[in-house]
Amino acid sequence: MAASQRLGVRSWWSQFSSSATRIKSAPPLFGNGTTHSKRLGGISSDGGLSRKLGLADLILLGIGASIGAGIFVVTGTVAHDAGPAVVVSFALAATACVPNALSYAELSSRFPALVGGAYMYSYSTFNELTAFLVFCHLMLDYHIGAASITRSLASYLVTSLQVSIVLMVIAVGSFEVDTSNWTPFTPNGLTPVITGATVVFFAYVGFDAVANSAEECKNPQRDLPIGILVSLFVCAGLYVAVCFVVTGMVPYINLGGDAPLANAFMDKGLNFVSILISVGAVCGLTTTVLVGLYVQSRLYLGLGRDGLLPAFFAKIDAHHQTPVTAQVWVGSVAAILAGFFNVSHLSHILSVGCLASYSIVCACVVMLRINTENQWQDGEDQLPQKGLTRWNEAVLCMLGISLCGFLVGLCYRTGGPVTYEIVLLVIMGLLLIPLLTRQEYRRPSGFACPWVPLLPVLSIGFNMFLFAQLHWEAWVRFGVVTAIAVLVYAFYGQYNATTNASSGEHSPLYHQASVEDLDT
Repeated sequence: MAASQRLGVRSWWSQFSSSATRIKSAPPLFGNGTTHSKRLGGISSDGGLSRKLGLADLILLGIGASIGAGIFVVTGTVAHDAGPAVVVSFALAATACVPNALSYAELSSRFPALVGGAYMYSYSTFNELTAFLVFCHLMLDYHIGAASITRSLASYLVTSLQVSIVLMVIAVGSFEVDTSNWTPFTPNGLTPVITGATVVFFAYVGFDAVANSAEECKNPQRDLPIGILVSLFVCAGLYVAVCFVVTGMVPYINLGGDAPLANAFMDKGLNFVSILISVGAVCGLTTTVLVGLYVQSRLYLGLGRDGLLPAFFAKIDAHHQTPVTAQVWVGSVAAILAGFFNVSHLSHILSVGCLASYSIVCACVVMLRINTENQWQDGEDQLPQKGLTRWNEAVLCMLGISLCGFLVGLCYRTGGPVTYEIVLLVIMGLLLIPLLTRQEYRRPSGFACPWVPLLPVLSIGFNMFLFAQLHWEAWVRFGVVTAIAVLVYAFYGQYNATTNASSGEHSPLYHQASVEDLDT
């Protein structure tokens, strides 16, 4: 009996390991859009989502997904701890997001017209379980973000356009700036500024929203990279300008957590401006909530198609050509969370999913550029067949750099000896050497992230440094969500994933742009 049970456990573990390491076939690295479509079966958008988004739509989508969350919601929360240096928090988060956005831009060009974003990229690069974990963590960030924005939306309604309102804040508020409010600039030291950067990191989620709109984009291979980068830089500029003005108008300690902009103008006696801001905030936050729910529904659509979630999430309304069931679900979750939590508590567990997911996206860029063993022209450069493959070697190096980046962050956070940080940075440098010298990287035909592998790998290390600065509640959330996600995958996902049983390869369920679309 005991032997039979052990055999059953081994059999289950074998099946779990096999399922977890499945990958989705990635499109070729080279060639034009026509080649992409033909090699993956030439599936058109018929029966899928409607292609109506142009470049301007994508840029506005990215800005709309970010501005409301960053300016109208978390500004006051972060400023309460970081002081006027909240400006640095936003700037630091923007700096960290630039290489992440460049990585997204390359992958959005490499995977034209494929819905799924970071989930899809990790599915095609690493494995099924990693992709499911990316979805779960990123999705929870979206759910929490939508809930916190909804809470703030209610606050602005009680006190009672978006990009115009932001400009008005800068224009009117600049005349009310008292430079003495910027002193001291970092009242609680540098640590809250770094922690604040991890909180506002979610405020730059717009480029992920753009990437997830691929299946509804008219010309995805050209427009997605541009939309991702332009929306990021526009948002960063607006964030920094607004934070300078607001923290200069009133002492940072007086900024309200739920409606900081309106409160700032009320403190100056500009009630009429406060009313306008509240009206604009309602419009802006409504846009941000809708964009966030839009992105979430498309992610649920992707997993429903792949069988990792129930198939009803993949149902598309014949008339509206939208995933109605997924939209109802994500809206309900946001409403429930908003009813039970406040903005401060929600913001403490934000960004953990984004930091982890963006790091994996950067790793995807590196791994998809690496030539496999049989692609090396010089056979003597190959590693022994019984040793590590170059692919595995690269993965181990990036994991080591991630760990070192996290430990450097912990040392900084806890005030550990600088010597430890220097040693860890040296180790990171040593782990980077094989990635620079022992790998051969090829350039994709579309948009290419510069300085691969250096830029994506350094981005991974910096993301993990920021990960170490998160509130302890975020770490608890990360562990709990990971455990739950593995259990859901183990008892549901692995058995229902849509695969070709004979070959073990996934069916090309993601709708691709037609040849005409990609050649436009």
